[in-house]
Amino acid sequence: MKTPIFEGIATALITPVTESGIDYEAFGKLIDWQIDEGVNALVICGTTGESSTLTDGEHREAIAYAVERAAHRVPIIAGTGSNDTAYALSLTDFSCKAGADGVLVVTPYYNKATQNGLVQMFTKIADVSSVPVILYNVPSRTGVNIAPATVKELSKHPNISGIKEASGNISAVAEIAALCGDDINIYSGNDDQIVPIMSLGGKGCISVLSNVLPKKASEMCAKMLKGDYKGAAEMQLEYLPLINALFSEVNPIPVKAAMAAMGWCEDYLRLPLTPMEPAHREVLFAEMRKAGINI
Repeated sequence: MKTPIFEGIATALITPVTESGIDYEAFGKLIDWQIDEGVNALVICGTTGESSTLTDGEHREAIAYAVERAAHRVPIIAGTGSNDTAYALSLTDFSCKAGADGVLVVTPYYNKATQNGLVQMFTKIADVSSVPVILYNVPSRTGVNIAPATVKELSKHPNISGIKEASGNISAVAEIAALCGDDINIYSGNDDQIVPIMSLGGKGCISVLSNVLPKKASEMCAKMLKGDYKGAAEMQLEYLPLINALFSEVNPIPVKAAMAAMGWCEDYLRLPLTPMEPAHREVLFAEMRKAGINI
């Protein structure tokens, strides 16, 4: 059995960015607030953290800063994936030395890979990592899917601890759970599937929703972990309209708009991402108010 890096909710944290670069004052306050609200871990420089448009220096600096700011209050999981395996190895090595508690490694985008290529790439990264590795399967963004049989093969590696499953394919998640058992910790990568994936034995969720609603997202996962499936399902359905609004445009456009409205950051994104369209923004803000979020 592999000990999970965390159980419950891990916020896929936004990176507050301005025209001048990362706003570390806002970043630090946001990290503190998330921890105070009860999240179980933080993912830094993932998709929601706009890692694809951060410079190498910003990427490394943000990870090191988050580790220092969190000060072991919750695990820090660093996004270190790339379609360039050499770069992923370098970022992983850096994050381990900076004190991250785990690394999240996405499938290679654009150049893609065969299943054999995925096994070789993830194995190389796991070999150099001194902390547990979470695989990140999000074929809608990368164009390549980790097959359940491939997850089974990778789960044999002692340092591959988990998988963030954002394929949306519940049948595939069930197959991974059946094939791997305790050799892999499954996390939902989709906020609308927290309860379904945890009902199959998932340990929690790496969440966008918890940026804006950390306490409630944490509570939903806690209910599942305690066996209160009915209570958790009620929360899943209650917040479904807000979740849908947070994904009405490509992530992290909506969550950046939401966090800016809450006063945590500027509503600033680097191209090719642009601020949220007015019609979608209106719906998002309405759902935030319904959820009791002050904006």
